[in-house]
Amino acid sequence: MSKVKNPKLAKKGKLSYEWARSHMQILDQTINRLKKSKPFKGVTLGFCLHITKETSVLLIGAKELGAKVAACGGNPLTTQDDIAAFLASQGIHMYAWAGQSAKEYDWCIQQVLNHKPQILTDDGSDLNIKAHFGKKSKSLKILGATEETTAGVNRIKAVAKQGKLRYPIIAVNDAQTKHMFDNRYGTGQSTVDGYLRAMNLMFAPKKLVVVGYGWVGKGVAERCHGMGSKIIVTEVDPVKALEAHMDGFDVMPMAQAAKIGDIFVTCTGMTSVIRKEHLITMKDGVIVGNVGHFDVEVDANFLLKKSKSVKEVRPNLDECVLKNGKKIYLIGKGRIANLVAAEGHPAEVMAQSFSNQLLSILYILKNHKKMKKKVIPVPKEIDVQIAKDALKAMDVKIDKLTREQVAYMNSWN
Repeated sequence: MSKVKNPKLAKKGKLSYEWARSHMQILDQTINRLKKSKPFKGVTLGFCLHITKETSVLLIGAKELGAKVAACGGNPLTTQDDIAAFLASQGIHMYAWAGQSAKEYDWCIQQVLNHKPQILTDDGSDLNIKAHFGKKSKSLKILGATEETTAGVNRIKAVAKQGKLRYPIIAVNDAQTKHMFDNRYGTGQSTVDGYLRAMNLMFAPKKLVVVGYGWVGKGVAERCHGMGSKIIVTEVDPVKALEAHMDGFDVMPMAQAAKIGDIFVTCTGMTSVIRKEHLITMKDGVIVGNVGHFDVEVDANFLLKKSKSVKEVRPNLDECVLKNGKKIYLIGKGRIANLVAAEGHPAEVMAQSFSNQLLSILYILKNHKKMKKKVIPVPKEIDVQIAKDALKAMDVKIDKLTREQVAYMNSWN
């Protein structure tokens, strides 16, 4: 169970949970709409997510809908101990605490699977990978799963390509009401938050290098530009590079950007995008961090183990003195900076992501017998319903097509 069994921490976590739920009206409305029917009664759900106040609303909601809930953290460093303590006090089977070792992190994932969940909800696919290839995987009878993030969807698609997918998985990340908002607005704001907490320096007028111009990169570039930074984008995709250029940002190869950037943010989900060859050419005093799910984008091993000296100069900020004498500052040891150094996405945007999760879990429960063992998109009706719920929560009204317009749209003449 969670190492955090502290009543004071649990009380603090309860207040954070209440704050989050009050700002997650979309998710709260979805839970309350389903609560009377208890659709998850008799079902065990397994979660591997960043344990934040927003996640606590999803987990408590699943329990309110009748589920037995077992959960672990989606990253060794991102669990908020007060939230873990609160969830444990509410009867959630919690296996999460901040600062886990790799061995402890792996153990926690296995504990969730030991509860024999019928449906999994994952962020990064560590839970799904162990459910497929772990020592006890063959004994599991899983109806389906959902995946929260780009990196996780890519991993599980690789499993599917090899013909080894054992159950259907809904790519929640690919829902329009998830990636267009969570990845862009959520990561954009929380990245600014994490970097400011770690460095407490001005964004303006520094040259900020955004590595990758997907939805996350777009959000980071937009928000940091709004803070006064001069944005440089590096890309491997010609269409995304063209888009960044048309959005008014400088676009260049990493080898060139490394020499002139002041702050670096990796947003790719790809391995080794800032390598030793780039780090040794950087200016003295640059700040480097990552907001992709896994700690593979920046060569943190070179910085933390091959530098002349390493010391933590601020919470979640290591000063790495290279052998050439230059200082490079690394945020959160190269892990996901907006969660390690801050609190993750704002509650309002996570309400959309977690509504997708909750309704996708319900969809699997109702339809798993006719679902193929594939990675599938969130059903359109769920995406549309969440958009409607979001507009209602924000008190935004829109028009409807008239009969004449519908007829015109369906006509060829």
